[in-house]
Amino acid sequence: MTKMIVKETTSTNSPIYEDALSIRHEVFITEQNVPFEREIEGEEGKHYFVGYVGTTAAVCARAFLESPGIWHVQRVACRKEYRGKHLASELMRFIEEKASDSGIRLITLGAQDQAAPFYERLGFKTIGEGFLEAGIPHHRMDKEI
Repeated sequence: MTKMIVKETTSTNSPIYEDALSIRHEVFITEQNVPFEREIEGEEGKHYFVGYVGTTAAVCARAFLESPGIWHVQRVACRKEYRGKHLASELMRFIEEKASDSGIRLITLGAQDQAAPFYERLGFKTIGEGFLEAGIPHHRMDKEI
């Protein structure tokens, strides 16, 4: 199993944030053709999580308080060479633990349809009808923690 250390920040001036942006650029902008402007909107006031393998930023996510007791997780991304190593699952468990320790009862997210099975394995349930975000089909998924 690949050893990973998770670091977090709320500062957009942090090297951790810069590492998250680097992963997101590779995955969302380069691989999925999401417009740069769309990818970086709403960056202030969020928690940024990055999983490092050695000194390499491998996986990331961001989260914010959507309403009392509810965290919204977004921008979960893993570099291609680290996929299949369960790092995104480990990062999501870290985020769930952090959320629970902060009094959060529910995590919600907008999952790309191709990623829905990943979130289902983590215990998330699909809620409602699908929607398009940046031209990519998504569904809302929730998990009580």
